[in-house]
Amino acid sequence: MRGPALRSAPLRIGNASGFYGDRFDALADMLTGGPLDVVTGDYLAELTMLLLGRDRLKDPARGYARTFLRQLETGLGLARERGVTLVTNAGGLNPAGLADAVRELSERVGVPARVAHVEGDDLTGRGGWGEGVLTANAYLGGAGIAECLRGGADVVVTGRVSDAALVSGCATAHFGWADDDWDRLAGAVVAGHVLECGAQATGGNYAFFAAEGIDVRRPGFPLAEIAEDGSSVITKHPGTGGAVTVGTVTAQLLYETAGVRYPGPDVTARLDSVRLSQAGTDRVRVDGVRGEPRPGTLKVGLTRLGGFRNEVTFVLTGLDIDAKAALVRGQMESALAGPRRPREVTWSLVRTGREDADVQEEASALLRLVVRDDDEAAVGRAVSGPAIELALASYPGFHVTAPPSRGAPYGVFEAAYVDASTVPHVAVLPDGGRRDVSFPHPAPSRNRGVRGAEPPEKREGAGQGHNTRRAPLGRVAGTRSGDKGGSANIGVWARDGDPAIHRWLRETLTVAKLRELLPETAELPVTRHELPNLHALNFVVEDLLGAGVAAQHRFDPQAKALGEWLRARHLDIPEEFLS
Repeated sequence: MRGPALRSAPLRIGNASGFYGDRFDALADMLTGGPLDVVTGDYLAELTMLLLGRDRLKDPARGYARTFLRQLETGLGLARERGVTLVTNAGGLNPAGLADAVRELSERVGVPARVAHVEGDDLTGRGGWGEGVLTANAYLGGAGIAECLRGGADVVVTGRVSDAALVSGCATAHFGWADDDWDRLAGAVVAGHVLECGAQATGGNYAFFAAEGIDVRRPGFPLAEIAEDGSSVITKHPGTGGAVTVGTVTAQLLYETAGVRYPGPDVTARLDSVRLSQAGTDRVRVDGVRGEPRPGTLKVGLTRLGGFRNEVTFVLTGLDIDAKAALVRGQMESALAGPRRPREVTWSLVRTGREDADVQEEASALLRLVVRDDDEAAVGRAVSGPAIELALASYPGFHVTAPPSRGAPYGVFEAAYVDASTVPHVAVLPDGGRRDVSFPHPAPSRNRGVRGAEPPEKREGAGQGHNTRRAPLGRVAGTRSGDKGGSANIGVWARDGDPAIHRWLRETLTVAKLRELLPETAELPVTRHELPNLHALNFVVEDLLGAGVAAQHRFDPQAKALGEWLRARHLDIPEEFLS
């Protein structure tokens, strides 16, 4: 991938990290497991940016994912031996600092490396974001990565780019695509989205892992063989755990998406045009992807320190659970009353206990108290003190899951959008040269007039006239759910891609039915999107997660298990699907 020469051979890109804290030895495994051209690493998430922002407050020289440096202790030499380029967003808030640290490591371990980085995403000092903004970072595309690779980089470090840009930038440099090759770029973005969460594409977190007998004790990480036309094959190194099937790839495609259009800084990919087919054992072909012009705006992720929170979980065991909960809640409410009552006080009773239980834990319910305030003192000892003082003066069997603690800071995430032409995008090459790849406006489309997939044909009566049986939805459907700021998505697809089950899902699983099955969504805005090529539906539930994962708004703050809750709900299902 040196220089501007174009290539027609497929580009083999592997992923070695889906988040900051992912499997440490994945980089070495990917480099030694089989031939690759590039290994990418995704270390950034909304919560990660907040954590890196707090690191930067303590030390301006920090702000990047230090795990990546430790992985390079051995990984840099392995990559050099095998001619593999490394591309990562581990630069976080300080890509230049991480690039310098990689150069120092290169000298220390005696492995020469040409290091480049991408900058321009950090808009924290730009102003206009309101009070208390800790980080403000635009989601850049792959152009800076492509320019660094054309400049001969062995290691490319970025800050906040879109997750899929790690792949689209590499493919652009390899094949020499223009910035209006929408269909090719869209294909690479889809491949990048499949790779970005690591083992989630190879059986990790997969709804049917037990039914399909997939060994996910240690799933391998995924790789994509990307062709010049933008199509790809998703696979993994031979002999690694997990599996790559149409189902595992479908699950990841539905993760953290919304409508049929998937807008990004490089291109808008039409998810309703994606076609998947099994091309062999652990090989899934992805083709048919259509692209449209990128938006004229860039998303900016903003994080703030939202205040301080504290939490106490009371364990209620045996009989009279409601009376015990009412007693301790009343005692705590009296203690919290007054002019310095925390700004937010929320209670939730989780009825995990069951009658006549053989195990004490199974006889217990949990009463959770969460408090938030701008003042740390209002949620610290002012809450933990009264909770502990009740130890000998409240309900029988009083105890808590953990000793109450001082208030801890929590964060708030929100998204803003800015004119893309106002955001700098600069590739800093290994020789120190700087190349500006900012774009003044969305490039004109050579594919103007090309339509995405047609809307699905409306079918009525699927499953009607058949005998039904009450059963969990998960018997016939898989799900994958996740977070985007304060919203959550739930992707639902027909088991085995069965067209008949898909028709039944389209008719049965309406927004009204979803709200019935998941009462927490009843009063929230919910939008349903249809993805017929994937035999899938995608629901977006707004405001379910409050101010995002860092705010810890609900029991499952990233909605990771929201889909599994849906699969566990019972409804009337045609018996022919349950056999």
